[in-house]
Amino acid sequence: MVLNIPSKKIPIQEIPLGKKVRLFMKREDLIHPQISGNKYWKLFFNINNYLSGNPEKPYIITFGGAFSNHISAVSAVGNLSDIPTLGIIRGEELKDKWRDNPTLLFARRNGMNLKFVTREEYRHKEKLTEFLQKEFPEALIVPEGGTNEAAVDGVKMMLNDDTKDFDYLCTAVGTGGTVAGILKFSEENQKVIGFKAVDDDSLENKIVKLTSKKNFDLIDSDFGGYGKIKDENVRFINDFKEKYGIPLEPVYTGKMMQKIFELIDEDYFPENSKILCFHTGGLQGIEGANLLLEKQNRNLII
Repeated sequence: MVLNIPSKKIPIQEIPLGKKVRLFMKREDLIHPQISGNKYWKLFFNINNYLSGNPEKPYIITFGGAFSNHISAVSAVGNLSDIPTLGIIRGEELKDKWRDNPTLLFARRNGMNLKFVTREEYRHKEKLTEFLQKEFPEALIVPEGGTNEAAVDGVKMMLNDDTKDFDYLCTAVGTGGTVAGILKFSEENQKVIGFKAVDDDSLENKIVKLTSKKNFDLIDSDFGGYGKIKDENVRFINDFKEKYGIPLEPVYTGKMMQKIFELIDEDYFPENSKILCFHTGGLQGIEGANLLLEKQNRNLII
C-alpha cells in the first residue's frame, strides 16, 4: 500500500465558544504533511486499488487549476511512490509562469509533468480523459478534485466511533466527493451540511447520485466567488488561528468556519447541538493566496 491507515487517531479539537452549542473540529489537516485532509482519503482507494493490479508501467494523470490542492497531493503521491504523474492544468496562460506559482512549482519538484490547456479545452474534460486513456491505456486517470466512487468510499475513513456522537457533520464542498462520503457513511440521526465554496447548481444531483441519500443541506459559503478572498475572510482566518491555534486556508475550510460562526450567531443550530467540522487540509494554498494579496497591497494570512 502507498497510502496507509494512520496508526494514531486524528484528533478532534473543541473550539470553545461559550454559547448554546458546542463546536468541534476534526483535524484531518494533520494526517500527512504533503497529502493532507480529504485529499488523502479521496486518493486512498483510487491509488491503492490501481497499484494492486500491478500495472507494468504505472502512471497517474489528473486535472486541476493553478492552486489546486488535488494537484499538489497527487504530485506528492507520485514522488513518494516513485510513480510518474501528469497534471492537466487549466489555463494555457500559465505555461510560462508556473515557476511563480508555489503549487505548480511544488508539483514540478515532485516530478509531475504539467500540460497546460485552454479553459475551453478544460471544460471538456470527458473528451480529454478519453484521449488520454487511449494514449496511456495503463494509466490511472483521477478526475478533478479526485471525486469518484472510490473517493467516496475512502472518505468513510474520516468517520469512526468518535464522530458518532455529533448532531451535525460539516464539511466544505468543491466537487462534492467529501460531503458525499460523509453523507453515505454517517449515522441516520446525523444531519450533514455541505458548505459550497463554488457556485455550482449541479452539486446536489452529483451528491445524490454518489450516495442515493438526501438528508443533507448545502449552504453557500463562497463569499463572492470561488477563490475570491475578501478582507473579512483574511481577518477571520487570522483571528481564528490566534484564538484557537488552528490554521485555516482561504478557499474551503476558512470560509466554511466563517459561515458556521455566522449561523451560530443567528441561532441556526438548536440549543445543545454538537457540531463537528472537518478540517480538509489544503494549507499549501495559503502561500499562493498571500502572493495574490501582496500584489494587491492587502493584509496577508498569518
